[in-house]
Amino acid sequence: MSRRTGLDSRLTSYGDPEFARYLRRSFAKSMGYSSEMLDRPIVGVATSASGFNNCHRLVPELTEAVTRGVVAAGGLPLAFPTISLGEVFLSPTSLVFRNLMAMDVEEMIRAQPMSAVVLIGGCDKTVPAQLMGALSAGVPAIQLVVGPMMTGRYHGERLGACTDCRRFWARYRAGEVTAEEIAAVEDTLAVTAGTCAVMGTASTMACLTEALGMSLPGSAATPAVHADRLRIAEATGAQAVRLSANGVPPDQVVTRASIDNAIRVLLAIGGSTNAVIHLAAIAGRVGLTVDLRRLNELSESTPVLVDLKPTGQHYMEDFHAAGGVGAVLHELRALLDLQCRSVTGQTLEERLRDRPTFVDRAVIRSVEEPFQRDGGLLALFGNLAPNGAILKRSAADARLFEHEGRAVVFTGLEDLAARIDDPALDVTPDDVLVLQNAGPIGAGMPEAGYLPIPSKLARAGVKDMLRISDARMSGTAFGTVILHVSPECAIGGPLGLVRSGDRIRVSVKERRLDVLVDERELDGRRSEAARPPLPPRGYARLYAQSVLGAELGCDFDFLRRA
Repeated sequence: MSRRTGLDSRLTSYGDPEFARYLRRSFAKSMGYSSEMLDRPIVGVATSASGFNNCHRLVPELTEAVTRGVVAAGGLPLAFPTISLGEVFLSPTSLVFRNLMAMDVEEMIRAQPMSAVVLIGGCDKTVPAQLMGALSAGVPAIQLVVGPMMTGRYHGERLGACTDCRRFWARYRAGEVTAEEIAAVEDTLAVTAGTCAVMGTASTMACLTEALGMSLPGSAATPAVHADRLRIAEATGAQAVRLSANGVPPDQVVTRASIDNAIRVLLAIGGSTNAVIHLAAIAGRVGLTVDLRRLNELSESTPVLVDLKPTGQHYMEDFHAAGGVGAVLHELRALLDLQCRSVTGQTLEERLRDRPTFVDRAVIRSVEEPFQRDGGLLALFGNLAPNGAILKRSAADARLFEHEGRAVVFTGLEDLAARIDDPALDVTPDDVLVLQNAGPIGAGMPEAGYLPIPSKLARAGVKDMLRISDARMSGTAFGTVILHVSPECAIGGPLGLVRSGDRIRVSVKERRLDVLVDERELDGRRSEAARPPLPPRGYARLYAQSVLGAELGCDFDFLRRA
């Protein structure tokens, strides 16, 4: 009678289970495994290394350390590849392929014989994709992030991708930096393996994964090139073996309470706006939602405690040395659900029993003396965003929080590229830049919401303007940028009805985003709108047919748990 654990689980269908087991073990022995090793619990190691993913350059080294930990703990590690999403190497944008990677991860976990799985990733969309896939597969899982880069130096100044790349590019556009200087900066922005050195999306998701309880305590912020990163990898492998024994599925770790805890951490670290989309998608895989009005409730009582770029001055290596996620959790203790359990089996209350011996208050403040009293993100609603929009308050100019201005509309990415630097563009610093048709269906929702300041204004010294779109922006970006406007323009969302010259009003105090146009006029414009045609074939067609709005995480409708 065939056993249904370890190598004997999920047997290939030949109509004869015992033959399938015999054939599988025979082929496994061709790889040099002994019968004793093949009888061990199997831990799958999902690797996402790629020549098109600089963040994951050290994944092979991490894989070796994980396998060391698995073997030492009595398991058999079997590594397998999945799709890898290198943020800057994908067209039109990596978010389009996040769901494809999630499907790949899910199906490979489900199809192959493993009692637990280690997920190795780090670049922006990779970690959410791995978590989404693992949650749907239901096999015990633990995440290992690759860790952030170390900073470089340029003329005595510390630089880290990619907030500083945006800062220098803005100066270049404004004529403050020469072509020779920008080329020299290019050589010093990203100098080691790992994810961006600031609190961008990759670092944010690493922190939230630890807050959710899906990675080892203290693992989020350790630099990619630090020896501790390898020790964390080894410990992750050992923990995966323990997970294979107790059989705790990831949906017992990712719960309503742990998602709320993760949102609190997101707000406190001044994290990326992209994390709202990813958390919504992760929640959807366990039958939950991330209510944007709930986000506002939590934001009102969660202070910003961390001073990292793009909202502050420090880098992830400083955050690690300052105390990392553990120090933030200690400060938020009174606001968290302490009964949430992590992949270690430990409750958050048990983890936080001992206070950290050192916290660098220049980087991580106490709740009594925060950097900002309110959370870093908030949601806006109104006739421009019936389903919500996101503002990264901690990265914005407070002078624009109550603002009314004239819309300057760009109908798409090509229109933006063609006209933003036109000297004849009719625009003033008080106007509102609007980008349309850049949502999930319209353009794949690229990180184009960080519209550049028109060059003629940038050269005059303008550093920020109110910008609105149904696109995203990089977690490394900054400015008064309203994003994820939903419903998106391509499906008839009201942002697509705005015309240049319309008056737009934003009120952070009231959580409102409105166009000051009569509803009858908007109805007339609505009758003229047309949904774009479906792509002719392949994944692009599946994406356009199935992708949900930003408030539901841009996941596919058929992948959310009912």
